[in-house]
Amino acid sequence: MAQHDASRGEAGTDKPLLKVTVFSDYICPFCYIGELRLNRLREHYDLRVNWCAIEIHPQTPAEGQPIGALGYDNDRWKSMMSSLNEMAAVEGVTLMEHDFTTNSRSSLLLAEAAKLLGRDTFYQVHNAVFEAFFVEGLNIGDREILKALAQKAGMSGSQITAAWDEDTASKKLEQYRKAALELGVSATPTFFIGEQRLDGAVPYEQLLAAAQVAVNE
Repeated sequence: MAQHDASRGEAGTDKPLLKVTVFSDYICPFCYIGELRLNRLREHYDLRVNWCAIEIHPQTPAEGQPIGALGYDNDRWKSMMSSLNEMAAVEGVTLMEHDFTTNSRSSLLLAEAAKLLGRDTFYQVHNAVFEAFFVEGLNIGDREILKALAQKAGMSGSQITAAWDEDTASKKLEQYRKAALELGVSATPTFFIGEQRLDGAVPYEQLLAAAQVAVNE
């Protein structure tokens, strides 16, 4: 499971090395908030992240479906989005208020394939997918939308097709699924920082405190 060099450290940095494993999904709004908070640790640490992609709603069709299909009533969803927007605002982001969800598998496979092309390509795809869904309100279950994002990040048509048609990326997703089961991970995001486990979009201060302990272990 340990594959932290999808986010290699900065060359020549004198910041303490910090390795983090995150179980995450691109359709999880709390994962996006958690990712934004995690990125703030780069100010203090040579951060290397092992992104473990897991599907939280694999049954959702790629064309998308109303959020109510997941059991959220309108009032509950609006309340949750209000809280999420407050958290996002602290990170300098405004979330698009949409009422649908989608299938994330194609986006997860694409990002996994992008890891093989290096840190820069992976993070361009990774950030673009999160932003497309939560900031722009696009359907990231649509492969044409994903293809455009990946091409903008420098992936070729054959590399994009291989992500979906070959089994390299899908085998990695299966490894992450099994690892999540073994570790008892049942929700996203889940962070492992050193010997510590943090569940959910915990406050930045909690991530920082865990990092401070981890680098001194």
